[in-house]
Amino acid sequence: MACPYLSYRDSDGETSFEVERAYCEVIEGFVSPMRADVCNDRGALSHEADCEFYREETGRD
Repeated sequence: MACPYLSYRDSDGETSFEVERAYCEVIEGFVSPMRADVCNDRGALSHEADCEFYREETGRD
C-alpha cells in the first residue's frame, strides 16, 4: 500500500511537466524518485518504517 500523502502532479502551478512527478503532501513539495520508492513501498522499503516525514506526521516518532 502506498503512502496516503503521496500524489503525482503534472505541474507545480506555474510550470507543466511532461511526466508526472511525485509530490509529498506532508512536506508540501516534490520528492525525488528514490524517495517515491519509499512512499510506494518498493522492494524492502516501507513508508511507515522508512519515511521520517510520514512517521512525524502520524506521531510514530
